[in-house]
Amino acid sequence: MREWRTNSKGALLIVGGGGHALVVAETALLSGYALAGVLDDAENPAATRPPFEAHRLGPLIDTAQAQSRSWILAIGDPSQRKSLLEGSWAAIPGALTLVHPKAVISSTADLAEGVWVGPGAVIHTAAQIGPHAIINTGAIVEHEVRIGSCTHIAPGAILAGRVTVGNAALIGIGAKVLPGVSIGNEAIVGAGAVVTRDVPDGATVVGIPARNSSA
Repeated sequence: MREWRTNSKGALLIVGGGGHALVVAETALLSGYALAGVLDDAENPAATRPPFEAHRLGPLIDTAQAQSRSWILAIGDPSQRKSLLEGSWAAIPGALTLVHPKAVISSTADLAEGVWVGPGAVIHTAAQIGPHAIINTGAIVEHEVRIGSCTHIAPGAILAGRVTVGNAALIGIGAKVLPGVSIGNEAIVGAGAVVTRDVPDGATVVGIPARNSSA
């Protein structure tokens, strides 16, 4: 079992205990945080088992656990992230932005509160990442991209320059979005899709080139 560096930045509360919580917890430990514990509705979520064995402190709505603590959402589903932030977590201070040490972030990029950035991800010049968004492993966010709140850019996805992605959207694994394209709020881009034109709010597109899945 790996021995983590001495924790010097305090204890971080992980909101969510499933698979995504594992990678968020590892980023926290690599960045010098201790794990305060996890909140999850399941009694025995993944993050309470090896390799981290974090303590489950209560269900997802137990915002009292965030008192005087930094916290971060660790749930991959954008709609669930949005629901929590419009509900019990709406007014809770202390949301932490957490970047894996092996991510590459431009000095001119802007990351809002609660963002998590995974290993190998690249966020380039003048990109803007909205609150509580996920930029997952190996994703590339090019220059002047705008990403909304709670949106999840999945592993290996590529957003070319000046792409705009709305709130609570999902850009699937390995998907590619061409320069200047806009993706709407709560839209879904399927894994491996190549998006060549704007995607409206709530739409799901798949394929090469990407088309509405109901067409």
